[in-house]
Amino acid sequence: MSSLETAIVNARTAADDVQGELGKSEQDVQLVRDRAARNQQRLDAGQGTPKDLQALQHELTSLARRQGDLEDIEIEVMERAESLAAKVTTLQQQHAELAESVDVLQRELDEALRTFDDEATQVASGRADIVAGVGDELVALYEKIRLSSGGLAAAEIKHRQCGGCRLELNNVDLNRIRIAPEDEVVRCEECRRIMIRTGESGL
Repeated sequence: MSSLETAIVNARTAADDVQGELGKSEQDVQLVRDRAARNQQRLDAGQGTPKDLQALQHELTSLARRQGDLEDIEIEVMERAESLAAKVTTLQQQHAELAESVDVLQRELDEALRTFDDEATQVASGRADIVAGVGDELVALYEKIRLSSGGLAAAEIKHRQCGGCRLELNNVDLNRIRIAPEDEVVRCEECRRIMIRTGESGL
């Protein structure tokens, strides 16, 4: 977004500079036209000596060439001005489209955060009852593991694999877990997370 805004500022500055250049070019052309018109009026009126009238004729020819050169310059500047104006318009359109996309994403993010907050509130609402039924010692162990393992303290054993470290359990570990009482806390020998036994554990 910032790079696009910088590009817009640069394009506007260049367009303004060319507009100033175009104004000067138009002024130069008009000065030549005005001088040529005055000379033509004097020539048509026959004011002055033959030598003066001949000089006016020569100057008119020079002014015509000068006007042609200045008009060529004016056309070139106008083309650059039009090109830069089109560039500014395109960049502004891109900026508007990008800003709209950012707004949409921000609204989606806000909605997702609200959903997460609602879910967190819902999950936390039953935590007190669960903790009361588990016991302080197991809760303390759970929190200790959670802090040292990236937030995941307990993982399901699924198809003979630890859901925390994703490593397959060897036969010794499987036998140890298989004969352990249901209320015993079993932990993975690799990641030390608490392992949850289910019907899909493969025990």
